[in-house]
Amino acid sequence: MEKKAAKKLIFVYNADSGARNAVLDSMHKIFSPSTYDCNLCDITYGAFTENRIWKRFRKDSPHQMVFLHRDGFSKRYASKFGYKFDFPIVLIEGKKGLEVLISNQELNGLKTSRALIRLVKERT
Repeated sequence: MEKKAAKKLIFVYNADSGARNAVLDSMHKIFSPSTYDCNLCDITYGAFTENRIWKRFRKDSPHQMVFLHRDGFSKRYASKFGYKFDFPIVLIEGKKGLEVLISNQELNGLKTSRALIRLVKERT
């Protein structure tokens, strides 16, 4: 069986970085989960800690995984390359630049970390 080459996956949350934003996001998840805007955050993290199933997958994955908030993504990529994406999103870095691995719509339709893991495995 041929082993697939490791890839660089970029997970971009629909939230901004910083301690203040993290606290506000946690409160939003607890008090108004139905209006929370980042399903990637929701299925990979609880209110305060990383989901155990997701964490194990992430640590055991052969792929390099980069996790960015939307403001960090803009600083790192958008200013250089002019990328425009709807967040949250999972991207893969390829020879032609960044390509969508899992779209915003697909991510927002997922309910569990297992569903996200299954999609990542299928597409990498």
